[in-house]
Amino acid sequence: MLENFHQSFLNYTGDITYDFILVGAFFIVAVVLSLSSFLQTPYGRFASDDYGINLGPRLGWFLMELPATLSFVFFYFRGENRFEVVPLVFLVIWLIHYGNRGFIFPYLIRTTKGDRSSFAIMVVMTGWFVTTIHGYLNATYISSLSTHYTIDWLTDPRFICGTFIYYLGFFLNLQSDATLRNLRTQEELDRGEKVYRIPEGGLYKYITNPSYFTELLFWAGFAIATWSWGAMFVLMISIANLVPRAFATQRWYHEKFPDYPKERKVLIPFVI
Repeated sequence: MLENFHQSFLNYTGDITYDFILVGAFFIVAVVLSLSSFLQTPYGRFASDDYGINLGPRLGWFLMELPATLSFVFFYFRGENRFEVVPLVFLVIWLIHYGNRGFIFPYLIRTTKGDRSSFAIMVVMTGWFVTTIHGYLNATYISSLSTHYTIDWLTDPRFICGTFIYYLGFFLNLQSDATLRNLRTQEELDRGEKVYRIPEGGLYKYITNPSYFTELLFWAGFAIATWSWGAMFVLMISIANLVPRAFATQRWYHEKFPDYPKERKVLIPFVI
């Protein structure tokens, strides 16, 4: 049975290049998971000067996320099914997501006066590698290699359920990001004061890391809606990076704030 799975995975689409890169992508997931278990990605509250040049958070986020858009668009429009209805729907979903994550989110980041370097360039370069791969895997499959994206897919329970989960996660993610963004007043930012507070409201009532939880939620929805291993790779690489980081963030809050709510779970409401 394992051998059959192995063979079917290696011949997932029949395209040798795509299937080889797909297998390599899941090897990357294993590497990231093993490293993230003891080493947090150096940005934000875990920023460090030990990894070479640091960038400002706005520039760092923008540069890191940019290849996800460029890679996807480049490979998408090389596909013979690029103007079919279902691939176009997924193209719109992708562009809305990375329009927010790659352009709007970095622009809205609020930084303290004089704060110019809290995003390691190593993170940007690693992000280029990973996002280029997942742009390729998803775009190529959606516009070229998939065989089930007929018009009927729009009424398939997997598409309907996955799209609902995706947009639920997407809008909750926007809400969670806005809560964090507004923890500091403009006066504090102008004075260069890096003040930390306990976030309240929304999903923060139940968990420490709503932004991470909702990111995993919308990628799970996208994986269901597309029913593809390329989307599953995005979900798994996100899990490998964000789950260990979520536990590290929980520890950070408890160390920083003795009165931090003990009932808050780490990542999933009422579960963990």
